[in-house]
Amino acid sequence: ADIGLLTLLSAGTTPNFCFKHSIYSDKVTELKLRSQSAGLKFQFRNGSSETLSNKSKDSENIKKISIHVPKHLKPVSDLEFANYLAGLIDGDGHFSKAFQLVIAFNELDASLAYFLKEKIGYGNVYRVKNKKALILVISKRKGLLKILNLINGKIRSENKLTQINKNILSNPYFKLMSNFTINPDLDLNNYWLAGFSDADASFQIKLITRNNKTEVRLNFQIDQKKKDLLFLIKNFVGGNIGFRKSQDTYYFNSTSFGAAKKVIKYFDQFNLLSSKYINYLKWRKAYIIIQDKDHLNEKGLKKIVRLKKTMNRNNSENMD
Repeated sequence: ADIGLLTLLSAGTTPNFCFKHSIYSDKVTELKLRSQSAGLKFQFRNGSSETLSNKSKDSENIKKISIHVPKHLKPVSDLEFANYLAGLIDGDGHFSKAFQLVIAFNELDASLAYFLKEKIGYGNVYRVKNKKALILVISKRKGLLKILNLINGKIRSENKLTQINKNILSNPYFKLMSNFTINPDLDLNNYWLAGFSDADASFQIKLITRNNKTEVRLNFQIDQKKKDLLFLIKNFVGGNIGFRKSQDTYYFNSTSFGAAKKVIKYFDQFNLLSSKYINYLKWRKAYIIIQDKDHLNEKGLKKIVRLKKTMNRNNSENMD
């Protein structure tokens, strides 16, 4: 996201950064629940279970997914890795005036930062002082050149393209790379969305109780300063786009069964590499509870409540 991008203040020493708040705060608590949103919902009145309160064709004919989770895999080929890296940079990367690429990570994702460092073959990982965050900084020209060759034609953010042209390609060292472009293709059947989601997406289980009714929604959400990439994702999985005036940000969210099925189908094939993968598995498990109609009894509801409580906290907690 470009919400308060990291700004490198000094070169050659451990960097000092101004950090964006929204990525590392709980976005869920900041959102107002919108009554017009479609949702996965069911009701419990006076302790007795009832059918799904959302009687749409979408919910009544929920598409089944396998209870078996595919083996977790990292991008293998250069093309897979390049698409993932492009998505991650579009979400949490910044090409600075200090002639560096900086990628931000939650502290839980140190293994991902070091995986990228090893895969790229360049860079240093730093812990951000007084923040639960890390940064990967690539400043060697050969490292930047390798990254640009990888993501050329694969990034999708106009803002990142501007950063690259203004802050990197203006250096004479890159004079031979005169045709750097973004990816105009609408097809997201590759690792780009996985990288972008590792940067900026969240998986949420929402429980709303009012008038003795409990409503449950499975929400896949992404926040951005600009809405262009959100429309791309909306066209791919379905969902809604809104604007949060208080934060001057746009947000994409999807809460329908149809969208959830598409999200699961995608991430089962193109795996997340950050700690968000554990949240995704819990979100996926909640979907299975509902598709198996176990949500119609108190035991199933308690399972969903427990999944919600263990998300976005300690991702090593038991999911059973």
